Amino acid sequence: MPGRALPSFSLLDFTTWLVGTARVSLTPAEIVAQSCERLVAAGIPLWRVRVGQRLANPLIGAWGVVWLRGAGAEEYTIPRSMLATSSYAGSPFEYVIKKRTSFHRSLRDLDSANDHPVLFELAASGSTDYFALPIVYGDGSVQGAAFTTDAAGGFSHDAVILIEELSPFLAAALEPAAMRRSAESLLQTYLGDGPARRIAAGAIRRGDQMAIEAAVLLTDLRGYTALSERLSPNELLDHLGRYLEVVVAAVRAEGGDVLKFMGDGVLSIFPVEEGGRAKASDRARRAVEAALIRADQIGGLQFVGCLHVGSVTYGNIGSPDRLDFTVVGPTVNFVSRLEAIAKSMGSTAVCSRDVAAFFPADAKRLLGTFTLPGIPDEQPIFELRVPCTPTEGSPGSHPKDTAT
Repeated sequence: MPGRALPSFSLLDFTTWLVGTARVSLTPAEIVAQSCERLVAAGIPLWRVRVGQRLANPLIGAWGVVWLRGAGAEEYTIPRSMLATSSYAGSPFEYVIKKRTSFHRSLRDLDSANDHPVLFELAASGSTDYFALPIVYGDGSVQGAAFTTDAAGGFSHDAVILIEELSPFLAAALEPAAMRRSAESLLQTYLGDGPARRIAAGAIRRGDQMAIEAAVLLTDLRGYTALSERLSPNELLDHLGRYLEVVVAAVRAEGGDVLKFMGDGVLSIFPVEEGGRAKASDRARRAVEAALIRADQIGGLQFVGCLHVGSVTYGNIGSPDRLDFTVVGPTVNFVSRLEAIAKSMGSTAVCSRDVAAFFPADAKRLLGTFTLPGIPDEQPIFELRVPCTPTEGSPGSHPKDTAT
């Protein structure tokens, strides 16, 4: 290439490696690390490199790889909330992604009135020059890559041109991994972690299912119909969103899977693993307790939680062209019948005898025996004592009860 100050460097060998061996057999961190090492060996004095990828996830805004000379490469994630802060807004990285053009700035003569704080942070860490460019994927999405050096003279003109020429090949190497990550994230967001793993592993046909044992948790808002009549649509969605956030966070914290939002209901499972039904039931109990305590702290959120444990059929159901990944079976039917009992008895959390058997006496109270629609024989139903402090006389308060 005319004017190239790196005569021993073969761009063809590098790009062939990126779209061949690297794309097929290496992780994103390995691709970035080995690319940086090749560039350093070619005479480009890289100090720090960051390649960022936007992600369709409600909590994680982006993920990527950061490489530091002498320390290697590692993956990182950025919370979605960070994208709304000054750390990202107005940054060179945002500029590159939105403008789809490169950004080059010496870090020797920064101007506090015009240059972004991130450039000052890089300069303070020892970097002398900053170069960022867009990484464009086949679906039209734009990612970003930023390169810094600690060389006294910064990046040479030839070094910048070489990095630019490598951009589409780096994109080709990273895109498959990025697309897989985005697909997995979307599946997790809409289906939950367990179903996402199953579908990614190939369980995509109607009838792909398996029998598992799990503790099943069903939560349901109190007074949803009255709320829908009293609140505006935006207020109702905000109320529903705060409730769902509380429940989902509690379920995930205990290793459960949120399978389905059913209006104001949430269906979650805690698969039986090491420790058997007792451990799965305890995880579900801790989740509903944590959710109820958090709802009490926030105020204005009232819901019931219902627990049962047993065998469920876990997998794909639906029509030939519309599938749903869920759990079905008598265990699910049973727990769905508990909601009416909880609301009629003014309880915040109830469970079956099978679940209550695993809990100490002071953690439960026998509500009575009940006839449940579609369930043979009367069933003893227990109330779970949640360690929060509802006001006396409110649903869930039983000041005169003793453990049974």
